[in-house]
Amino acid sequence: MADTDTETATPILDITEAALEKVMEIRNAEDDAEQTGLQVRIVGTRGVEYDYDLSLETISEAPDDASVYVIGELTVIIPADSVEDMAGATLDIPSNPMQGGLVIRNPNRPPVLAPNEVELTGTIEEKVTQLLDQSINPALAAHGGFASLVKIENETEVHVLMGGGCQGCSMSAMTLTEGIKTSIMESIPEVTEVIDATDHSSGENPYYT
Repeated sequence: MADTDTETATPILDITEAALEKVMEIRNAEDDAEQTGLQVRIVGTRGVEYDYDLSLETISEAPDDASVYVIGELTVIIPADSVEDMAGATLDIPSNPMQGGLVIRNPNRPPVLAPNEVELTGTIEEKVTQLLDQSINPALAAHGGFASLVKIENETEVHVLMGGGCQGCSMSAMTLTEGIKTSIMESIPEVTEVIDATDHSSGENPYYT
């Protein structure tokens, strides 16, 4: 099994006191509670978020390459393939207690805006429109958002507007910069700059809170 640290200064996944209390209630109901840890793994993506699987597993059966550490009296197991994308995340209870369950607040985002295998043809304007329609907007649609081409300036500068769920979103500027800009510039080498034309101070339906 993997080596277990009794203390980790900066755990891969941190756990708030409220979430820890809830997990411990469930764990302590297990027959071999002291030999059981919480395993948290990234199993896929959903729109602009990761999907997670939380399960109680026997600590001694943790994979050799897993990150295993202790928070309070709870052993946490993070499989090696989830460590990088979960670093800095926190397991917590929802802000609205009526929702129940647990939530993971993760500063990392999956590369959902990476270009798919789409064939781009025509002018820069046509290529950008094709990329937005076929690759980028399907990812943003999961949260009611979309991105559209506003204009092309100086022949190679692309101005993009985000709307719907994206407009007014506190994270939409980062989404545009890190996702759409990279996708456009990698897919269309002749583009020299991508400008965010969104008014991020307005909007009624941000999909990040």
